Amino acid sequence: MENEPRKNPHQKLALITGAAQRIGRAMAEHLAAQGWSLAIHCNRSKKDATALSHSLSQQFPDQAFMVFKADLSVNHEVENLVPEIIRKIGKPELLINNASVFEPGNLAQTSSLFFNRIIQVNLNAPFLLSRDFANLCKKGIIINFVDTRIVTHQSNFAAYTLSKKMLWELTKMGAVEFGPEIRVNAIAPGLTLPPEGKNEDYLLNLAGKIPMKRPGGIQPLLQTLDFILTNDYLTGQLLFCDGGENLI
Repeated sequence: MENEPRKNPHQKLALITGAAQRIGRAMAEHLAAQGWSLAIHCNRSKKDATALSHSLSQQFPDQAFMVFKADLSVNHEVENLVPEIIRKIGKPELLINNASVFEPGNLAQTSSLFFNRIIQVNLNAPFLLSRDFANLCKKGIIINFVDTRIVTHQSNFAAYTLSKKMLWELTKMGAVEFGPEIRVNAIAPGLTLPPEGKNEDYLLNLAGKIPMKRPGGIQPLLQTLDFILTNDYLTGQLLFCDGGENLI
């Protein structure tokens, strides 16, 4: 159950930010099926996170699933997250920086408040969590979710795109500093799930412009996650899981 301690100190433990919904939830379910215990991070989705924790506890009673709430736009909440997880269920061996804010706005429209909020969640929080993971957990794997947009210079999501470009740079820097005990890699999804308020037709329309001519869905991302986890000589790399979108 959510408030029980970690059941087996030898079990693998993963921290996934934004684990309650969408891609984060899919990764949580996927890793649980592979024997991982989970620190399920959420902010405004605690109800969904708690439901996920209960569901996984029923399916995998020998593993531990605990919800941790933290606002990634608030530094002290971010900096409390890894120590709290260690105190309650043990040291994570995997950190997936998945949570992000995805909102439009070109350069001329971007206020300082908007820019700072995007950077805080999408870059500063992964930076702090990666730092604390390295200092407190000492070994394991970090996976950062960037975006296929990082190869473009389109400014319709200016702050978001800049935050993801910098997160990719952080990935490489972390791989150099934290190796060999910690491997750091990144995944760049493309057309995976429709944005909030859009349906599958939205993705199908966009997919006509990319080499694979179709949305990818969740499964390719999970396969990419597995590849990073199992290839112990892979670090500092960016895997585009985007149907070739980065090529156009």
